[in-house]
Amino acid sequence: MVRYLVRRLLWAVMLFFAVTIVAYILFFIIPADPARQFAGKGATPETVAQARHYLGLDEPIYVQYGRFVERLVVHQDLGHSWYNRESVNQIIADAAPVTASLVLGGAFFWLLVAIPIGVLSAIRRGSLLDRGAMTFVLIGISAHPIWIGLIFAWLFGYKWGLTPITGYADAFNPPPGQAGGPVQWAYHLILPWMTFMILFTALYVRMIRANVIETLNEDYVRTARAKGAPERTVMRRHVLRNVMLPIVTILGMDIGLALGGAIFTETVYSLPGLGRTSVQALQNYDVPTVMGVIVFATIVIIVFNLVVDILYAAIDPRIRLA
Repeated sequence: MVRYLVRRLLWAVMLFFAVTIVAYILFFIIPADPARQFAGKGATPETVAQARHYLGLDEPIYVQYGRFVERLVVHQDLGHSWYNRESVNQIIADAAPVTASLVLGGAFFWLLVAIPIGVLSAIRRGSLLDRGAMTFVLIGISAHPIWIGLIFAWLFGYKWGLTPITGYADAFNPPPGQAGGPVQWAYHLILPWMTFMILFTALYVRMIRANVIETLNEDYVRTARAKGAPERTVMRRHVLRNVMLPIVTILGMDIGLALGGAIFTETVYSLPGLGRTSVQALQNYDVPTVMGVIVFATIVIIVFNLVVDILYAAIDPRIRLA
């Protein structure tokens, strides 16, 4: 167990440096001058040169990257935004809870919906439920989140007035004069959760249905039924436990994928999350902020995949981490 964790941590460190190096190099390939953006409109060439020196852009790229890593490792400091001079650590701290609320809440609901529908669809193959589920899968996979979000915003928010169309409410520390608290937090995220979960729900329904059908045809399931085991016991102990393995596998990877997909949902509903923050930073050539988002997302993906690998042993005793 210890050796396994050490190997995974070493691999995580290598992956982290690989991602940050590639991202850093890509920014310096972009034909733009962040120093001119930093100096402001109408800046003279001398002012731009001073800004370039202040930002360290007149040094080789490996020196700049070395300083970035030093600040990050030694001081846990991601620097300051080149656009608004704010601390990138604070920018990430403000945006991360919004994206986490969207992604984790969406994951909870897509599993809550996909597992029972996928299982029932597999048990009742060819039924009206099964055909309806497959139609939903087709729509969910084909429709873009922005299109779904606009339809939901118009229908539930504008037409029926059931939910807010835009905005975010902090669950614990709302700014003075703004809506907040757990109820308002969930109320403002209902539409984003619905929009965000549709694609993943469709994918998981199809995956769960296929795995349940395959598992129901296994010899150990036939043996359990032949011994007179109740159907509920067969489903719980033999079918669902085996179906959980691919779910956990895909869930660990999909959390990372969902961080990228959150950009579309955050854009439609004007949520101040990491996706919207990174888009604005890219538009302003704000390298420190984008690198901060990349660092945070990389760490989150690494941690989730490590947790998933450890959960394998708990779900299936046949798997040994060593």
